[in-house]
Amino acid sequence: MTSTVRTRFAPSPTGYLHIGGARTALFSWAYARHCGGTFILRIEDTDLARSTPEAVQAILDGMAWLGLDHDEGPFYQTQRMDRYKEVIRQMLADGSAYLCYTSKEDLDALRAAQEARKEKPRYDGRWRPEPGKTLPPVPADAAPVVRFKNPKDGAVAWDDIVKGRIEIANAELDDFIIARADGTPTYNFCVVVDDLDMGITHVIRGDDHVNNTPRQINVLAALGAAIPRYAHLSMILGDDGAKLSKRHGAVSVMQYRDAGYLPEAVVNYLARLGWSHGDDELFSRARLVEWFDLDHITASAAQFNTGKLDWLNAQYIKAASDDDLAREMDGRLGALGIDTIGGPRLAEAVALYKERANNLNLLAEAIAPFYRAPAIPPELAEKHLGAPARVALASLGERLEKLPVWEKDAISQTLKETLKEHGLKMPHLAIPLRVALFGVEHTPSIDAVLAVLGREQTMQRLARLR
Repeated sequence: MTSTVRTRFAPSPTGYLHIGGARTALFSWAYARHCGGTFILRIEDTDLARSTPEAVQAILDGMAWLGLDHDEGPFYQTQRMDRYKEVIRQMLADGSAYLCYTSKEDLDALRAAQEARKEKPRYDGRWRPEPGKTLPPVPADAAPVVRFKNPKDGAVAWDDIVKGRIEIANAELDDFIIARADGTPTYNFCVVVDDLDMGITHVIRGDDHVNNTPRQINVLAALGAAIPRYAHLSMILGDDGAKLSKRHGAVSVMQYRDAGYLPEAVVNYLARLGWSHGDDELFSRARLVEWFDLDHITASAAQFNTGKLDWLNAQYIKAASDDDLAREMDGRLGALGIDTIGGPRLAEAVALYKERANNLNLLAEAIAPFYRAPAIPPELAEKHLGAPARVALASLGERLEKLPVWEKDAISQTLKETLKEHGLKMPHLAIPLRVALFGVEHTPSIDAVLAVLGREQTMQRLARLR
């Protein structure tokens, strides 16, 4: 074991980078960064039937969006086949692996007989070499698999950083296949060779891999390798307490980008899914790296809470600079078919609404009326744009048109003069004005909104009431 921490994220490119995988990547990345170590990206693409270039790219895109930069890699298992075969030859030579010629039909019959006796299905070791044992004759034209010669006695144990002491009797583990009949190595074997060659010191992964760990430890031991420390993360539950699924969060992290979330908010939220630093809820990426450890990962299942994610997203939107948000808005407004050329500066519109938005898409929808005049809903026109309101708005328009300088303070003064002239209170003028200009009853301070909308658009929209 080297003294420098080396972690890895090793997804299978058979789908997108979902929330569970992203949390695993984040924890592995954060621990390496906290320790001044190395974070490695490894693509486990040996499942040729299901792995796709599109899924690989989706994983890379998701990690780039989250800002989870890797120090080494990406390494692809399909490019390391010669190395796996070299280790298999070595194991066959030293007796830690052996050739097995049992046919699929014989294995099926063995399993059926064991299940009929209510026994745990397992390989019976008929081709396992033992002192004094006579092996069956080698079938003609049979292509053998390679099996690992798992220890028969004792137990394999490790102190899991999350789950505590775990111990499995070797008698519970059979001689699993490390290379198929066509020569291709299996998942559990490739992982071991990769972790060995890459000097992985800490394996941080989901607890669905717990059953793989004793087998992998035994192979590492057979190769004379140091054993990494393991941290198996608990599952993530949905808002309703059920296992996280596509209907409540187990989707590509890029869908969170498309749905209007900032990557900083998603990273902050993922960090709190099963890890904590006291009661701190809101913290930067730099603070996460400073604080992150493996000792405060909870062994209990984490529960996804969309409301909490929305709250965090709102905090990050409020804290973001107007110019950064404006760059986000440009593309999102374009997706709505809205051209911002000729309209007010996006940063000025953003500044008015960012305190009210918990989502970038909602922020885009809120500022869209600055760039495309909305229709006035008939029910709001009936409610707020009766004859008295239209008279007051016409008077206001005449005053606004004569303003020497179009700025918030001058607009505010003009509103007050109009209220005084018509004996109205602010809501009786401001709400009809909002409906006339934006087709809604509520906006930020109406003088600030008019200042951003501009004189030309204000006058054009008021003219619709004539």
